[in-house]
Amino acid sequence: MGFQTLPGTSDKGDRPWWLVAFVTAAIAIATIIVVNELYTQVFRTVAAGLGVTIFVTLVGFALAIVLGLMIALLGMAQSRILRQIARFYVEVIRGVPILVLLFYIAFVGAPGFVALYNLMTSPLAAAGFIEPLVVRDVSLMWRAIIALSIGYSAFIAEIFRAGFQSIEKGQIEAAMALGLSRYQRFRLVVFPQAIRVVFPPLSNDFVAMVKDSSLVSVLGVADITQMGKVYASGSFRFFETYSIVAYIYLLLTVGLSLLLRSFEGRMRKRYSAR
Repeated sequence: MGFQTLPGTSDKGDRPWWLVAFVTAAIAIATIIVVNELYTQVFRTVAAGLGVTIFVTLVGFALAIVLGLMIALLGMAQSRILRQIARFYVEVIRGVPILVLLFYIAFVGAPGFVALYNLMTSPLAAAGFIEPLVVRDVSLMWRAIIALSIGYSAFIAEIFRAGFQSIEKGQIEAAMALGLSRYQRFRLVVFPQAIRVVFPPLSNDFVAMVKDSSLVSVLGVADITQMGKVYASGSFRFFETYSIVAYIYLLLTVGLSLLLRSFEGRMRKRYSAR
């Protein structure tokens, strides 16, 4: 979710009337929530899942960045086999819908992991040192986090790859002439410049994960969407409940978009000043 102008245009000098309209609507809805007892109750119930939504998003995106960076570096390795493995991973994961991946990790991957773990630790379990692991010991929330991390890592790997390849070859050749190792060239030359290129799409993916975190509700994880679903099914107040759910997500996504866009602008100015 990025508020970007059309190609060849600039938003400099334009007043953010859309933001004025959004803030006005947000304040009006907040007022209704405060003065209306029903909406207050709905908001309190739904907001109870806010912590889970934030935790799933932050942890899931952090893991996705680490995994995506590893896949991107693997795709730029000198070995053709490693490059093909990275490409296979990216193409396969990108071709699977997040919801399907969520179900697969939760109900196929988790049991498979438990079976493999028990097989590898069977001597210790037979000796009485540890207890065999059962599927229900693997938290549904962590299954959801892993699924989101894997799903987003493929897209993030492509973002990193494009950022690394955007660096001029002349700078890398100059670093090689100075005797810098491959790791030093990446740490001192490539990565500091590539981060400016990859930050905008990464921030968009972060906002997108806030929204896609709602998919964890299909596993019964008590996030915002799940709390709203439970309340609506018990009270039949679907309009009020899902209006509040949408309101909270809008506050999160629009607020994050503005914050990240502001940070991107400061980062661009800092680089230009150099």
